[in-house]
Amino acid sequence: MERYLIVNPNSGTESPSADELAAAARARGVEVRLLTPGDDLPELARRAPADVLGMAGGDGSLAAVADVTLARGIPFVVVPFGTRNHFARDLGLDRADPLAALAAFEDGVERRVDVGRAGGRLFLNNVSLGLYARLVHRREHHRRRRDGLARLRALALTVQDRRRRQRFTIDGRAVRTRVVLVGNNAYSLDLLSLGERERLDEGKLHLYVPHGFRRITWEEQACTQLEIGSPLPRIRAAVDGEPVELDSPIGFRIEPLALRVFVPRPGQT
Repeated sequence: MERYLIVNPNSGTESPSADELAAAARARGVEVRLLTPGDDLPELARRAPADVLGMAGGDGSLAAVADVTLARGIPFVVVPFGTRNHFARDLGLDRADPLAALAAFEDGVERRVDVGRAGGRLFLNNVSLGLYARLVHRREHHRRRRDGLARLRALALTVQDRRRRQRFTIDGRAVRTRVVLVGNNAYSLDLLSLGERERLDEGKLHLYVPHGFRRITWEEQACTQLEIGSPLPRIRAAVDGEPVELDSPIGFRIEPLALRVFVPRPGQT
């Protein structure tokens, strides 16, 4: 069985280093490819000589490779190597121990989990529209310019826009709100933020729309598909934390149990 791991050395972890992670994977007989500037991640994943394909990176990188494994019909190995690693957390992996996740290559247990689609783009966690999406786009803009004040600028934008609501249509219903979020399965709600997911195999999208300012309440809807539009021809979105622009309206759908994921057996290292 050909086992292959792609590693994003710029995903945000300091220990272990990308080289240490690669060495540990090779010790398990896994072929490793470290990303370099200019690499096309989906194309690398499509060409990887693999019967089992893994990605060590953040949620955005994981989603890109997961889409390829789904198309190729091969299992996916998740190695948490990013800043937040929400998908790895909800999958039950130890986000603080990416080396332990490598055990899935040797004798992993297969799990089937849902994936979402937003206008054809796969997402593992969620898609956010509105204020948070604007912040993600602004952060990326300043990151590319190597602007050291990016966080302060994003904070200023939050303060300026916290009362500003945008216009959307959700399945034809007009909505004015600061944020619209579509989750792959249900999230726990914690005041102004989303928490964890208990399941990744419910087979449902969950729509979240906050209402109010001083006392926030959440409107929640479970469904298998929905459509979200905007007065603009394209909508800024954050897809698994990555800034993208999607054609309006955006068609969302769930693909139940579509993704084959190998995870370590309990107690396996």
